[in-house]
Amino acid sequence: MKRFLGWSSALCLAAVTLSAQETNQLQRLELRLQQMQDSFELQQRAMREDFERRVREQQAQIDALKQQLETATNAPTPVAQPPTAAAPATPEQVNQLNDKVNQVVEAQKKVLESEFNPSIGFVGESVFSYRSQGPDQTGSDRPGGFDVYQRSMELDVAGSVDPFARGYVVANASADAATGEATLGIEEAALETDSLPGNLTLKAGRFFGEFGRLGYIHEHELPFVNRPLVLDQYLGGETRTDGAQVNWLVPVPHYVSLTLGLGNGFGGDSPLNDPGAYRALSGLNYFGRLSTFFNLTPDWNVETGISGLINPDTQDRGGVDGLTGPGGVPMTEKERRVAGLDVKLNWVPLQNNQFRSFTWGNEVLYSDSRYQFDPDGTLNPANPSPGFSGDEYMQGIGAVGLYSYATYKWHRQWSGGFVFDWVQSASDNHDQTFACSPYLTWAISHWNQLRLQYTHTDHNAASGLPPDDAIYLQWAWIIGSHAHGWQQR
Repeated sequence: MKRFLGWSSALCLAAVTLSAQETNQLQRLELRLQQMQDSFELQQRAMREDFERRVREQQAQIDALKQQLETATNAPTPVAQPPTAAAPATPEQVNQLNDKVNQVVEAQKKVLESEFNPSIGFVGESVFSYRSQGPDQTGSDRPGGFDVYQRSMELDVAGSVDPFARGYVVANASADAATGEATLGIEEAALETDSLPGNLTLKAGRFFGEFGRLGYIHEHELPFVNRPLVLDQYLGGETRTDGAQVNWLVPVPHYVSLTLGLGNGFGGDSPLNDPGAYRALSGLNYFGRLSTFFNLTPDWNVETGISGLINPDTQDRGGVDGLTGPGGVPMTEKERRVAGLDVKLNWVPLQNNQFRSFTWGNEVLYSDSRYQFDPDGTLNPANPSPGFSGDEYMQGIGAVGLYSYATYKWHRQWSGGFVFDWVQSASDNHDQTFACSPYLTWAISHWNQLRLQYTHTDHNAASGLPPDDAIYLQWAWIIGSHAHGWQQR
């Protein structure tokens, strides 16, 4: 019994000792982290002082070498030299001194990368097209027949604000269909930091909110020429918002990413016709996305995510005259709700992955917005009759849309694929549109790309619109720095 008590006491003492050691180790780690943070600014200052010191030393070396070169070049050639005297400079020695001077001058020009200047890039995108139908049949703001469209002229500026945050600005301009003039506007201007604790990243300003897979991708980065129909219908084409979003990399062994955000407006049609005198929290847009990633084999992987968007009070976004429901009845959107599911399958072989790959991307969106109808055109919610609540004119409309595309790359410069679109109108789910588009891409280089695409668009009987055929030739190019570039989507 005594022996048992002795062993028990020893084990307890060892456990207490190990616990104390772990606590002390944790405290030491926290203290070390605090010391590293405190010394970061001092290190930056020391780096700048060391850089200035090296510049002064290099300048002094240049002056000394120039003086030595001048002395060697202008020295008279002696008739005779004592045995102990130095030999005159030969042409080979003069050339060596010249090389040293040039090397020091070039070294002086070098500075730390992007220490003083942000990265700057420009994207140009021209779309040559032919369409069999005009805008009254297609809903496009471009004419039918032959057209040349300067769709994107994008200026990107990005750089570090300080050691804890980076900022970027994307200014974009598109040619007007009627005048050809382009007006430069700020498409994105945001600040982003990943210096928050808990694997958090914060972005604020004007940016493309994270919803779905291709909604926050710039048009020239798409794997095909035009944005999918369902994104145009339910999101207005893109996910631009003025607000903030937080991303959380969930601390688990498997990759899980959660993004939540809010903003004033969401999508390409986000500007409000009448912002009103007062906006409650219900007037903002709330969005989010949960995504993950799985390795199926060394060559195959799958990415998937779910997204959601709600605007409890749209504040008459689009106006009564801008929307019509079934039977052409005027109506106003009062609540906007969109959900999405996306899945992408990738084949990227470990060998020759720069020459061969396969991508199959899919996304399904469900719109369940609420509308207020005005059947006889006399409804005036701003000055209602006694007993009017408006609920008797409210109706929710559910609509579904999707796109699916496959891209196969068989050469470093060549790839091709096919995209299928199907969408129900968000305001009238009886109105359906289909589109099929094969495409071929020639990546002349990383900064220069051509894409040829044919698109056949058709509608069901409820739309009353004829089919449309179109051919597109997209030419996009990049100069300077471009952070997102052309990636496999």
